[in-house]
Amino acid sequence: MRIKSFAKINLGLEVLSKREDGYHDIKTVFQSVDLFDVLRIARRDDSDIVLAGSEPSVPWDETNLVYRAARMLQQESGVRRGAEIYVEKNIPPGKGLGGGSSNAAITLWALSRLWELSEDKAGLLRLAARLGADVPYFLEGGLCLGTGRGDILAPLPDRLYRVCLLVLPSFPIPTAQVYGAMAAVLTSGGKAGKIDAFLRTDELRFLDNELEETIFRLFPQIKGIKSLIQSLGPELSLVSGSGSAVFGLFRERAAAEAAIETAGAKHTAVLVEFVSRGRYWAELNAGV
Repeated sequence: MRIKSFAKINLGLEVLSKREDGYHDIKTVFQSVDLFDVLRIARRDDSDIVLAGSEPSVPWDETNLVYRAARMLQQESGVRRGAEIYVEKNIPPGKGLGGGSSNAAITLWALSRLWELSEDKAGLLRLAARLGADVPYFLEGGLCLGTGRGDILAPLPDRLYRVCLLVLPSFPIPTAQVYGAMAAVLTSGGKAGKIDAFLRTDELRFLDNELEETIFRLFPQIKGIKSLIQSLGPELSLVSGSGSAVFGLFRERAAAEAAIETAGAKHTAVLVEFVSRGRYWAELNAGV
């Protein structure tokens, strides 16, 4: 198998409350983009999981989400087969693009087929939620509303298409650091209506990321990157998730190409586009 593992951006993110389990209840809008890693997966005759990857900063050991996903699926299904997995990394870690979560979700999905298991989508979603808050999203793809920890999903019609300028700072931001540094006062009920307004109207201008105030306080250079992108005329510019990537959305590719000339002169930047749920699953199935 040679399967793509797509990145995501968060088109909006609202932090609602702190949970007893240490996580936060959030409301967010996920969107797939066509920046992707490639997973190469082969079946083994024994029960070993052999994992490697191209990115030296990532630990390719038993702590890796891909390894944990494979072992969890083995244990839950009782399968005695193993797998060799190699991850070609293009999604930079620690940027709020969900690369590790995507890899884990696609590992669950691919191995359930490679090992000819009877796990249905609901079963895989339950396993995915145990691995991480973002992991279940990558078993849906496209445009989705995420609530709870981000793991309760409502797929939305793929009614948006945009070209996305992604600026990728050289440093990662740990998600736990951002949530841990948030002010005690969280989103009020009235303020939580911004994503609801977007869902009613499809107007991107309603959206924001409530983690940005904390991110900008901890990493002022991220605020400067957002200011640069905003000066280039996007419909929307936000930090993706907890960062450090910052995106700008454009209706026209020509405008996005002009923007990356400016942004790319100062920062590492790429152009990607939205991936619909139909395209997402067509490309995954083509890999199998």
